[in-house]
Amino acid sequence: MSLPRIAVDAMGGDEGVRVMVEGAALARRRHDRFKFLLVGDETRIKAALENHPNLRAASDILHSNDVITGEDKPSQAMRRAKTTSMGMAINAVKTGDAGAAVSAGNTGALMAIAKLALRTMPGIDRPALAAIMPTLGANDVVMLDLGANTDCDARNLLQFAVMGAAYARIVSGLEAPRVRLLNIGTEETKGTDALRDAAAALKAATDRLAMQFDGFVEADKINRGEVDVVVSDGFSGNIALKSIEGTARFVADLLRRSFASSLRSKIGFLISRPATELLKHHLDPNNHNGAIFLGLNGVVVKSHGSASAVGVANAVAVTARLLEENLIERITADLASIAANGTANGVEAAA
Repeated sequence: MSLPRIAVDAMGGDEGVRVMVEGAALARRRHDRFKFLLVGDETRIKAALENHPNLRAASDILHSNDVITGEDKPSQAMRRAKTTSMGMAINAVKTGDAGAAVSAGNTGALMAIAKLALRTMPGIDRPALAAIMPTLGANDVVMLDLGANTDCDARNLLQFAVMGAAYARIVSGLEAPRVRLLNIGTEETKGTDALRDAAAALKAATDRLAMQFDGFVEADKINRGEVDVVVSDGFSGNIALKSIEGTARFVADLLRRSFASSLRSKIGFLISRPATELLKHHLDPNNHNGAIFLGLNGVVVKSHGSASAVGVANAVAVTARLLEENLIERITADLASIAANGTANGVEAAA
């Protein structure tokens, strides 16, 4: 049985058509059930497909020569949504021509167009941007929100926790992911009113949801492997994400500089190369590529703009898995459990 086809914004990202098509082709070679709708300049897409006959046989092309750039404001992108490759890929999800959309384009524009076209799910006030990050534990950690909503109340955080746990159950295979709220301390008295109210609501609802709520987590513990889902407002989450990514690049550059500082260091590098290659693989964002806008009536996945073909292939694979594992239905079921318990209304009253 084949999955619903995936609409790919072939014009998005730093290198556009070449990398997006090559990534889709790599995903297709790994999983031959994938079908694609490639959206963008037809001439360029057909030229790129000449090197990938397997992908060509599994793809349709939807022509668009209008591209949303990194400089376009979300408001500008929304006005041009009907003619751009990004907007047309998302519209294919809305009309049912595709089961999901993948783009490496402008994040703000992608969120704005997706929210306008697909709308938020019943029971969700705001969609959230979620991504997977490496840890020292057996499973990666899901973190949200990473920038879609700078200011959030307790109700928003509760909804983010429900969506993040459903996502984690799919990507990690855990039946009850460990969920924590990002805070400046782990004590129950720490943090804002919104954080404390959300924590109280999650404690009250956790026995009805497929998750373990373990209170708060500090930013330095995000990657330790002690938590499966980290929930935050978009402002704090984006800062934490950028800090983690910056630290990873700092460590990698520092090691590179140290190993090149002397002949002895170069010899040491050769001896330790297997370990450093493993570290490089673990920190490479291409191996964890594919952030998703949770809470929409459809699956929309954001690839890094600078992703390689391997990174794009991983984003496509994440997209297909979310379709296969019925992410939207899982979130809907969990929201129904909260509504039946009256938890959401309780949070609203407390706020």
